[in-house]
Amino acid sequence: MYQREFNQRLEQALPKAVLLYGENAYLIDYYIDYYTQKLDAKESMLSLYHDEWEFSKARDFLSQSSLFGGINLLIIKHDKKIPKKELDSLIALTNKIADNYLLYGYGGVAKDAKSMQSAFSEKKGGVWVRFFEPTIRDGVALLQQKSQQIGLEIDHYALQHLMLLLNNNLALCANELPKLAILGTKVTSKDIDRLVYATAPLAMEQLLLELFHKKPITHTIQRILELGEDELSILRATQYFLNQLFLFHAYIKLHGHVDSQAILGYKLPKQIEEQKAQLALRIKSTTLLKLYEHLLQSELLLKKAPTVQREGLLYGLLIKIQGYL
Repeated sequence: MYQREFNQRLEQALPKAVLLYGENAYLIDYYIDYYTQKLDAKESMLSLYHDEWEFSKARDFLSQSSLFGGINLLIIKHDKKIPKKELDSLIALTNKIADNYLLYGYGGVAKDAKSMQSAFSEKKGGVWVRFFEPTIRDGVALLQQKSQQIGLEIDHYALQHLMLLLNNNLALCANELPKLAILGTKVTSKDIDRLVYATAPLAMEQLLLELFHKKPITHTIQRILELGEDELSILRATQYFLNQLFLFHAYIKLHGHVDSQAILGYKLPKQIEEQKAQLALRIKSTTLLKLYEHLLQSELLLKKAPTVQREGLLYGLLIKIQGYL
């Protein structure tokens, strides 16, 4: 189900076992906090996050009634899937004892969560909820709600500006609000520009991944330009990204495995390392040469072109890159 239907269910009763997943980490944490407060379970709950996850701990926790006569709320947050057999066991235990509740915040890719939906079916006493990346409108509404809760005076336009600056990342925006509240005055867009660090580098990385995976890029380019980056900085970032892919490609061909420490001089997180390795292996050596030549020619064109023409040229050169891939 989706958020609206889930909210309607919450008005009737709290579902006993819930799978929360999707492209909105803020809402996953929001509903975990909602359950914690609604059940008054802060003192009696068990949280197993990422490396803390251990099936035997979760099973033992749900196998007995609360020692203090309260609620047994088990919260799991993990970016890897839990085996269905283990989920089935935990959900059965959750429904066996009246005061048991289970929340599973899955942080992996949304499409991978579909295989776990059957474990949280209505028939088994569970529900699953998928969240999507918030629109500006939805994000501002949620941030206004949080601002009121913490006594922060900030208007609609300043919140819009904050979301744009932080690449529409609702969790990051929400984390900035308590810091801004320290000012003790009404917060404006100028205050945000002065005090909040922009996430343009994150947006740039997103653009390059979309570009080389041949996904639509128009929206991300527009967002980066609005964040203050120019066409030449986007071109330079594309050249740097291509250089990294070439280094990965050459190293893997020579050694048969990937090692970002040896390739770049520093260790990347494993997920990003594997992502770049997969991209590098998909591109043929002859295609890499064509891309290098294309970017060199494009750099000359961009530098010679009048400012008003550069955005159009940028779109053209990036689309041509996708044509080579």
